[in-house]
Amino acid sequence: MAQIKADEISQILRDQIANYDSKVKVDEVGTIISLGDGIARIHGLDKVMAGELLAFPHGIAGLAMSLEEDQVGAVLLGDYTELSEGNEVKRTGKILNVPVGEAMIGRVVNALGAPIDGKGPIATKDTLPVERLAPGIIDREPVREPMATGIKAIDAMIPIGRGQRELIIGDRQTGKTAVVLDTIINSAKNNLICIYCAIGQKRSSIAQVVQTLTEAGAMGHTIIVAASASEPAPLLYLAPYAATAMGEFFRDSGRHALVIYDDLSKHAMAYREISLLLRRPPGREAYPGDVFYLHSRLLERSAKMSEKNGAGSLTALPVVETQAGDVSAYIPTNVISITDGQIFLETDLFNSGIRPAVNVGLSVSRVGFSAAIKAVKQVGSTLKLDLAQYRELAAFAQFGSDLDPLTQKQLSRGQRLTELLKQPQFQPLTWPQQVVILFAGTQGYLDQFAVTDIRAFEDGLYSYLESAQSALMSDLEKKKQLDDDIKKRLHDALKEYSENFKATLLDKKKS
Repeated sequence: MAQIKADEISQILRDQIANYDSKVKVDEVGTIISLGDGIARIHGLDKVMAGELLAFPHGIAGLAMSLEEDQVGAVLLGDYTELSEGNEVKRTGKILNVPVGEAMIGRVVNALGAPIDGKGPIATKDTLPVERLAPGIIDREPVREPMATGIKAIDAMIPIGRGQRELIIGDRQTGKTAVVLDTIINSAKNNLICIYCAIGQKRSSIAQVVQTLTEAGAMGHTIIVAASASEPAPLLYLAPYAATAMGEFFRDSGRHALVIYDDLSKHAMAYREISLLLRRPPGREAYPGDVFYLHSRLLERSAKMSEKNGAGSLTALPVVETQAGDVSAYIPTNVISITDGQIFLETDLFNSGIRPAVNVGLSVSRVGFSAAIKAVKQVGSTLKLDLAQYRELAAFAQFGSDLDPLTQKQLSRGQRLTELLKQPQFQPLTWPQQVVILFAGTQGYLDQFAVTDIRAFEDGLYSYLESAQSALMSDLEKKKQLDDDIKKRLHDALKEYSENFKATLLDKKKS
């Protein structure tokens, strides 16, 4: 408990006696008795509610977080250096709201929804509470529509659906942010509003994200909520909830939104800092006991709504950073248990040039192919099996020199499929493009070419399909599945293209 000095107690008693007959109720007004590190301890405010907004002098707001028997612990949402002990604090009777609406799209805002991009005020009157109850089971429906990322390795093997919560997990510098930025860039074609929430990142990194999205023409469907590393812990704590409220506006109006939390490890650290300053008892790894509730009440708000409720959706892509690939640490295991699957990015794969560095063995989508287009499912299911067999054989092959032709063929196929799943950054693919190139890989059209020629084969194939096979691509897009007719036409097209590509390679060697 905070130590209250005797002269402070006598001063509080004198003030209460002096104001005994006044109309202001004592339970609506309090006094700061200690102040520091963005935390204020207040005497009074007997009827304050948890999470209620408090009015401090100089227009500074605070949030009541710790309700104790004789005092209230509040976090301050502003520059607390202007405050001093003895200042008066008033209840507002309100909970924290953030601005939401169409006008937010294309803007960069802070954790309270105020613009920080220098483009002037945001013209919206709509607001939503930062903390809201998640929709109930009756209000939802199963996740069935695909939320395409444009990344072959994810869409074909670990598909994500609208309304799903898919964790992106891995060590630092393994390309986690690159995956979510590709998804945002790809979402322009998919009628998806994206909210990117940067938690505890350097301002230069956030500025780089804004620049990347602007250059790719993706800011027209994106809101960026920035709580940089230089901001106080309460704003880092509030940022993901504010971003979710902005996404809920679109979900509840029957549209589709995607919210990205980058990253929740820093969010948990900010909450731990607040909790320890509020003198709550530390638990495992010094995190407070309610740190699971911190993330569960956030991620539960992502849902696919039923037809009766507008059929909108809010998809969540939380990012969590691991230390030396340890997925069994406290925060990673917490978030894994809340989400509907995870995409595990591995440092060794990243360093060996396989990017995106998705570990297919440890990555899983619990919604699975029920959210994928049938054609993607048809190529993706065989691809996952081929890669699993290749990994198993590759582990044994390094111990033996003489391999039978069938084993050599499987190893050769696996090397080409691994190469095929590499993808340059910020170049998302449409699902028909993914289906054709993966069909070519799984049907053995790449086996005749060297691994180094596969990038050129792929790039040329997309141009060929666009110019010479536009009817086939439009039919595939309409049917959304590989029936006998589409398969036959695909085989014919790939045979023709393979012959042309082989001739091109021979010409290059001659010259």
